[in-house]
Amino acid sequence: MSFDGLWSSLEPVGRASATGGYRRFAWTGEDLTLREWFAAEAARRGLDLVEDRAGNQWAWWGTPSAHTPGVVAGSHLDSVPDGGAFDGPLGVVSAFCAVDALRDKGFVPSKPIGVVNFADEEGARFGVACAGSRLLTGALLPERALALRDNDGLTMASVLRALGRPEPATDPEALHRVGAFVELHVEQGRGLVDLGAPVGVGTAIWPHGRWRVDLVGEANHAGTTRLADRHDPMIGYARLVLAAREAAQRHGAVATCGKVRVEPNGVNAIPSRVTAWLDARAESADAVWRVIADLTGPVEPIEESWTDETLLDAELRRRVADVLGDPPQLGTGAGHDAGILASKGIPAAMLFVRNPTGVSHSPAEFAERDDCLAGVEALTAVLQDLAGAP
Repeated sequence: MSFDGLWSSLEPVGRASATGGYRRFAWTGEDLTLREWFAAEAARRGLDLVEDRAGNQWAWWGTPSAHTPGVVAGSHLDSVPDGGAFDGPLGVVSAFCAVDALRDKGFVPSKPIGVVNFADEEGARFGVACAGSRLLTGALLPERALALRDNDGLTMASVLRALGRPEPATDPEALHRVGAFVELHVEQGRGLVDLGAPVGVGTAIWPHGRWRVDLVGEANHAGTTRLADRHDPMIGYARLVLAAREAAQRHGAVATCGKVRVEPNGVNAIPSRVTAWLDARAESADAVWRVIADLTGPVEPIEESWTDETLLDAELRRRVADVLGDPPQLGTGAGHDAGILASKGIPAAMLFVRNPTGVSHSPAEFAERDDCLAGVEALTAVLQDLAGAP
């Protein structure tokens, strides 16, 4: 199937007609449909489908092992709330297209080639990004993952149990089957637009973390309670949003309060409790922690996840750049499964495809078809180089 055919087969899954955005959350009906799509595409190509103990899907051309690890491409298929079409799926579609292109050439790999769909990369349902790759590598312990709750109060353990799925676990054997990983991704910014290039190579992933803030107040009537008698945690939340923005500006970081839960969440009720989440990122870990330090005192941010700066494998990056004729190289403030694997010693590289809007995690996220095809061509060349040498 061509790029256009693959893309159109994914297009309707989890898409909201009112906004054009996607709601593809982990272990929902939409996610299961996407997993079925991946399995069908693997079967269409005669690839061996394997699911690791963390729930990630692998489609193998050849048989990898710890002694003959393979070269893997791919990304994820889940989304943030009202997310864009390209973040994640572009990498999976491009990996299948690269396999097709290599076969059309008559290429015979000397190393196994794999396509991967990492589970729950966005963390939109249970709050921990890159959960599938973190579980795989041991960066997220299974007992912690199983205790995570979604907005409806359901634990990951109860959701998986209802689906008849086994509890997740780390899987060193699956990890040892990966000799190198190349993740193609739509750029989540305007770097390649400014550079006038359709494809670039990633250098590093900024350090970033997520924190939860619990603000407790007293529920009361919105119309009869004097301002002086109110204990309104929403005031604390408003101060948090402004303080995080000001701290980020001081320290050269970015900070976002993008998720909040209000109880009892009534128009005419003063809240009894506000739970807020903060995302903070910067080029240096020190800058991120200075932001958090500035917020400590009035509130107590509780760390939910942290990822150090991840330098993508320098030797692999040089090799990729050589194959592609020295394309632009750029870092990113977005987290990726490639970074999780790289942090565990797996040689990992990233290819970015130009996004003319510069917008991501939004229905406005976009990539031109010609740029997508340039990305497929680049990924095909990289896989041929990495899997061609004995």
